[in-house]
Amino acid sequence: MIQSNISLKDYNTFGLDITASSFCVVKSKTEIINLIQNEFSKYAKKLFLGGGSNILFLKDYGGLVIKNEIKGIEIERETDEYVYLKSYSGTQWNDLVLYCVDKNLGGIENLSLIPGTVGAAPMQNIGAYGVEIKDVFESLEAIDLTTGETIIFNNNDCQFGYRESIFKNQQKNKFFIYSVTFRLNKKPVLNLNYGDIQKKLIENGCVNPTIKDVSNAIIEIRNSKLPNPKEIGNAGSFFKNPEVSIEKYSELFLLFPSMPKYDLPNGNVKIPAAWLIEQCGFKGKKYGNTGNHAKQALVIVNYGNASGIEIYNHAILVQKEVEIKFGILLSAEVNFI
Repeated sequence: MIQSNISLKDYNTFGLDITASSFCVVKSKTEIINLIQNEFSKYAKKLFLGGGSNILFLKDYGGLVIKNEIKGIEIERETDEYVYLKSYSGTQWNDLVLYCVDKNLGGIENLSLIPGTVGAAPMQNIGAYGVEIKDVFESLEAIDLTTGETIIFNNNDCQFGYRESIFKNQQKNKFFIYSVTFRLNKKPVLNLNYGDIQKKLIENGCVNPTIKDVSNAIIEIRNSKLPNPKEIGNAGSFFKNPEVSIEKYSELFLLFPSMPKYDLPNGNVKIPAAWLIEQCGFKGKKYGNTGNHAKQALVIVNYGNASGIEIYNHAILVQKEVEIKFGILLSAEVNFI
């Protein structure tokens, strides 16, 4: 059922009280296809919402917002080495991670506690602690929003990049991701070389860690640094970590000897955006109703009464100051609506 003039405050993690002209919930493939064929929705501007955790509304939405609640996890097939696990797109991402951890299926434990839904994971090629979706992605089912036809996309089809996919570029707003199939390892190989994972495992007394130990460690780390959206509005990491050439980094390192980096396979380096932002003095600073979180400079927060435009303008300020100081333009990870 399509409703009119519905507040989306409970459907976006910034907690912005904006209004959608039209709103409906879908719980099956049939409902999606019926919606596509509906005369009203066929021509309406559409926005699919999962967890609402990676968007910033700048104003009321003058179109149809479709809340995805198509949920479920099932084994598609398995071999001696792998389990191919299908998850429907409205499933909460962390529910899928915990399911895999409980079954000792390795591959996504480093992505524990990332907010949002399974459908958003390949769109963003979400990643954390040295792992990205593309590393375990097998395929996805997507529904063409014009024809209602189901199309299968494999790993290459998705054109994954750093927080990028074809669904954010050439195929933006053309498909609804219905389900995603992941390739999980029955004999997990742990990835412990990023961030504070090993340190936290040692603190927790894990000599021979399991994927559950890794997941628990990452959950502890994330909880210690990142604010809970239910307590203070935010969308997690607001900016991507910038990638620069080794020559550019070497120039900056002469000026800023404490600048951290992560070497990339292509010969470039990645610089933590949080460090750049913190060096510009934004960490923990409040600007009106918004600002950067006290424990993680990469997170821009809504202290309760901020508008989307206020948060956006603050983000632009952060971008400008980082560019002035370091000559690096940060790219937003959050989508502006």
